[in-house]
Amino acid sequence: MTLRLDLLRHGETELGGGLRGSLDDALTDTGWAQMRAAVVEQGPWDRLVSSPLQRCARFAEELGAQLGLPVQLDKDLQELHFGAWEGQSAAALMETDAEALGLFWADPYSFTPPQGERVEDFSTRVLAAVARLQVAYAGERVLLISHGGVMRLLLAQARGLPREQLLNVEVGHGALFSLSVETGVILKEAS
Repeated sequence: MTLRLDLLRHGETELGGGLRGSLDDALTDTGWAQMRAAVVEQGPWDRLVSSPLQRCARFAEELGAQLGLPVQLDKDLQELHFGAWEGQSAAALMETDAEALGLFWADPYSFTPPQGERVEDFSTRVLAAVARLQVAYAGERVLLISHGGVMRLLLAQARGLPREQLLNVEVGHGALFSLSVETGVILKEAS
């Protein structure tokens, strides 16, 4: 059976852009508005699943209360941990670590940020979490509230992109995409 998995990226955060990773910053008023606007006239969902980081979880709790839906927090759906690069912008890294940033952008699977999480490990944990969702909720429609990296990974797989193109997938704040997930984590972008 198929799981319909709608992906919602968190909105703008208080500490701004850059590589947020495992930093637990809150949404701005604009970020809240982006997420609220994204779900208008969407759904209906059977349940909500969220990263436990507050930029995702606080909105999931609000939406769950409004819709009377259960909210499940899953740490395996958190953003990639960027290690020493957490909280830094690409522009700042271009000044201090341009060569390493270039290697990461060219092929994130082949280069890991200093003290960061390997993208291969990130991929394994995210895909395992999605496989668990598919087994548990096949036949349902689930809204997953998560991060740009998680969504890029899932969308790149659904689109059949080579791994080097992972970071080319555009996912703006408050973006909403839909996937169909089959047994074995075969992902297809839903219309």
